[in-house]
Formats: sequence, structure tokens, C-alpha cells
Amino acid sequence: MPEPAVDKEKRVTQAPLENICSQVRRDIVRMTHGAKSGHPGGSLGCVEFLVALYFDVMQHDPEDWDMNGAGQDLFFLSNGHISPVWYSVLARRGYFPIEELATFRKLDSRLQGHPTTHDGLPGVRMASGSLGQGLSVAIGAALAKKLDKDERLVFSLHGDGELQEGQNWEAAMSAAAHKVDNLIATVDHNGRQIDGDVDEVMPLGDLGAKWRAFGWEVLEMNGNILQEVLDTLQKAIERTGKGKPIVILMRTEMGQGVDFMMGTHAWHGVAPDDEQCERALAQLECTLGDY
Repeated sequence: MPEPAVDKEKRVTQAPLENICSQVRRDIVRMTHGAKSGHPGGSLGCVEFLVALYFDVMQHDPEDWDMNGAGQDLFFLSNGHISPVWYSVLARRGYFPIEELATFRKLDSRLQGHPTTHDGLPGVRMASGSLGQGLSVAIGAALAKKLDKDERLVFSLHGDGELQEGQNWEAAMSAAAHKVDNLIATVDHNGRQIDGDVDEVMPLGDLGAKWRAFGWEVLEMNGNILQEVLDTLQKAIERTGKGKPIVILMRTEMGQGVDFMMGTHAWHGVAPDDEQCERALAQLECTLGDY
């Protein structure tokens, strides 16, 4: 007898997280190649974090999505240029059709280069083209949940180069002052930005000491080791509700998973050509199925 048909969305959402990570990396390479533009480097580095968050850690329901997010965990992407990884994870998790990934950065697409809200793309609650604003938005959402007596959490992701923006530190000071202890912010500390190494452009110094001085609970992890990401996020959740906002300093490698994109800032905002796309996909085997 023929095997029963398998629902494509269920096959994806029930797959091992490692397989989903590999598929998401394939999506990133294909999306940026197809658009001939985009930001593959940072996107590839943050795959494990977003897959862990959306497929294991957060309490959320793609079928019951709205802008308010009452009774559900919320996520805000501040470094919006890594939209390819977020779009892929949202689609693979069931927020919108996987086939829509093929429209990335195309005219009239909902999947713009930086996430926006005016097209009503499920999962996106803030426009994040301008860096430095996401922490302020996440704090506002976390305070709103407190006012509503909503016990769910707010998560956010930020780039390390983005911390050169002063608004982040005003927001950090505000979060500690108002005891926003239902917020878990994560910094993608890959040490690279569009113009080179962060330490060469504007050194950030001891980030852990900085966040602690601003009154935050600080955790650290290797963001490219999936189990470490899962364990650290769980530790962060266990520390919520204790009077302090929480930040995770996440070490990642820009371009993770594609050997010629790793170890350099050159792939921050450069799309692979045909030959580079094929080389990258050959390193990213997965059986979940491309869009």
C-alpha cells in the first residue's frame, strides 16, 4: 500500500532542529542569490538562535498571530538587515507559505530587504531598517505585557555593531530602572560589521561589564552550537521575574556553514553569484525540500 501523504508544513515543523537549521541556511543562500542582493553573512550566523527560539523555546501560535500578541511570547528583530534568516524561520514555522520566500526583495513582495509592517506580513511587529531602535521597542512591549498582567516574555536580537548607536544604552538604562524583567535581549557578537571588524571600526570594550554596569543580568553562549543555545535560553527564562532585564552575549561566526563566507566581513551585504550559490548549497545538505 502507498504511504499516506505527509503534510509539508507538519514535516518541516516536526523535523529535527539540526535539519531545520541546514534548510534555513539553504533558504538564505537561495534567497540572496535569487534577489542578487541581501545580507547572507549575519543571517547564516544567527540560524541556530532563531530556529531554537521559534521551534522550541517561545510559546507562540502562528495560526493565532496578530499585532497585539496577547498571551504569547513576542520577538523583535532589531538588526533587520538579516531578514533572510528571519523570513525563512517564519515561513518554515508556518507563519506564511514557504513558496513566498522566492519573492524576497522583489517588487511588490511582502519580504522586503528590511522587515516592514505596512504589508501585514505575519510575524513582523516592527519595521527595522534603521539600527539601534529595536531594544526600545522590545522594552515598550515588555512593559505593556506587565500592564496587561500578561506573563509571557519578550525576546529581541541585536547586532554588536549596532551597539555603537547611543539609543541602545539609553534603552538599557531605562529597562534596568523600570525593572523590565520579562525581557531577554540577545546580542549577535560576531565581531564584524559592514566596514570591517568591530574592533577596528569602533571597539565595544568589555560588553559583559558594560551591560552589568547598566543593571542587566548577563549570560554568554556560542550561538552556533544548537544545544548550547537551547540550554542558555532556558537559563535566561529561569532568570526572568527577578527584577532585572536579561541580555545574552552570543558569539557567532558570520557566514557560518559556508566555508568561503566565514572568517570575513566581506559577505555582510553581498549576494552569491551562480557559481558561489552552487558551492554553498553543496555544503548544506538537507531533505526537507527547497521552496
